[in-house]
Amino acid sequence: MTPFTIEKNNFLTKNIQGFYHTHFGGVDLPNNPNFLYKLKNDIHHNWTIDQLKIAMKEFANILSIDLPEIQTHLGIQALTICVVPRSKADNSYHQNQLLFKATVKQIVNKLGLIDGTSYITRHTNTKTTHLRRPMEGFNNDGDLPYVGITNATCNILNDVNGKDILLIDDIYTKTVNIDEDAIQSLISKGANSVSFYAIGNTISHH
Repeated sequence: MTPFTIEKNNFLTKNIQGFYHTHFGGVDLPNNPNFLYKLKNDIHHNWTIDQLKIAMKEFANILSIDLPEIQTHLGIQALTICVVPRSKADNSYHQNQLLFKATVKQIVNKLGLIDGTSYITRHTNTKTTHLRRPMEGFNNDGDLPYVGITNATCNILNDVNGKDILLIDDIYTKTVNIDEDAIQSLISKGANSVSFYAIGNTISHH
């Protein structure tokens, strides 16, 4: 687990404390968190139930180590865990395509943290930014990130008001700004504080 800073920009009004588990650079990179592909379970894959269970276990083991370390680093006893929703409306996914959030929920409850995994839900499709080319059978509709896209395409419960929130996503990519916008939406909704954690931090090629 590595601390880093998410820097303020047009999407985000202030610097935010971030953490990531490992670098993300593609399936062939040593130590790349390839289990994330299985947790997404996109339609062009044919993962077996056993493969999905193994991926969930690997993710759960990482969370069980990293989340207590992050909580200690932040010094926050009542830490609420939220999850950045997938790019399409939640009701467009099968349950076995929402395994990332399901695993976070499981470990959050096991660790005695505050479960905020239902605080942010997407109701309107956005562009899936990690797809570099069209995929057969998948309509990649919706907008690319713009300032305020989280508020425009998601329901955010008032429960975030006054909470110290750790927002979790699978992969952080500095140039995309989905996470920055989601963080800002929580700040604007009245969160007491917001920090961020991703499993993978995309390697910059600049």
